[in-house]
Amino acid sequence: MKAKLKNIDYWILIPFLLLSAIGIVMVYSASSNVAITQGYNSLFYFKRQLIYVIVGLLGCLLFYLIKIDLLKSKVFFEYFLFLVMIMLLYLLVRKHLDPNSLVNGASAWIKVGPFNIQPLELAKLSLVLYLAKILSARSLRIRQKQLVPMLQELLPPIAVAGLVTALTLFQPDLGGAAILASIIFLLAFSSGIDLKYVAGIIIVLVIIFICGYFWFKHQLVVNSGSSYKMKRLMSFYHPFELEKSGGAQLVNSYYAISNGGLAGRGLGNSIQKLGYLPEPYTDFILSIISEELGVIGVIVVLALLGLLIMRIVYLGLKSKSSYIALLSYGIAIILFVQSAFNIGGVLGILPITGVTLPFISYGGSSQIVLSICIGIILNISINLKKHGMLH
Repeated sequence: MKAKLKNIDYWILIPFLLLSAIGIVMVYSASSNVAITQGYNSLFYFKRQLIYVIVGLLGCLLFYLIKIDLLKSKVFFEYFLFLVMIMLLYLLVRKHLDPNSLVNGASAWIKVGPFNIQPLELAKLSLVLYLAKILSARSLRIRQKQLVPMLQELLPPIAVAGLVTALTLFQPDLGGAAILASIIFLLAFSSGIDLKYVAGIIIVLVIIFICGYFWFKHQLVVNSGSSYKMKRLMSFYHPFELEKSGGAQLVNSYYAISNGGLAGRGLGNSIQKLGYLPEPYTDFILSIISEELGVIGVIVVLALLGLLIMRIVYLGLKSKSSYIALLSYGIAIILFVQSAFNIGGVLGILPITGVTLPFISYGGSSQIVLSICIGIILNISINLKKHGMLH
């Protein structure tokens, strides 16, 4: 244990700790006024986020100290996925039996005492563990040049993972489903599919994307936009025109970014968090960082996330084990896609999907699961050092 702690990978640990610390500070700054208006103490969300970070650190330590081979056991890659599927199915059933449980038109949380569990966050990790185990065990057969044998090995695990994605989509959670689909898509490619098949799949996906884009544009024309989801999607195209009926978040995000400039207004001095930007401590916390800490603060956050993701990918590339490589890539995919969706939503490049910024946004499920992911990566790093594959 002492040897493990002594040789910990600081390229992973330091960005993780800095991001978590920045998250705690910014959650307090962005939420204190909201908490007061909701009838809570100004420290309400700060204290909860601090608890999430501490629990996450304990989870990180636990998964750093266990033997990495334990993750290959059925408890982690099979039973864990089955439990997540049960939780997602429960949310789907509850959505129809109890419409009052919906929040912004979706059923995404399971209340346990004073806290809420978001099964989607567990689904991300469970899919990575499941696909890394199954695809690595089948990697030699997946790499065959023949199409039929490859599909026979590849389609069953993708079908299982696709079911998890479908259960998420029906909540409905478009952003969460897109992240899960990205995990499936990229891990399948990373398992060694012949490049000619990769090219074919990409062409098909591009065609599907183009058709989906025009279908969506048509829906914007014929649909009145009465549903919450449709209003959010319509506001992506016309935020200022629809400011009073769905575009307020994006418009006020623009104002926050504009107010911040290069160096920001100063920590705690955001204007947009004072009732203008809805829930500024969750999806749009990057807007508050931009307003208070400026472009410089945003660059620091993005640089730390970028460093973390690149280091994780590097560990995957250095590994001679296909399982370890896929596990590393899977966790890097979670961090990258989640960051991209959040940043894209804040800037108006992508539709607002409710995806949080890793380690920064308020949220227990996300913070704890991502901390466990970091623990797994630190464990991978120390094992690579032990076997002379990393210096």
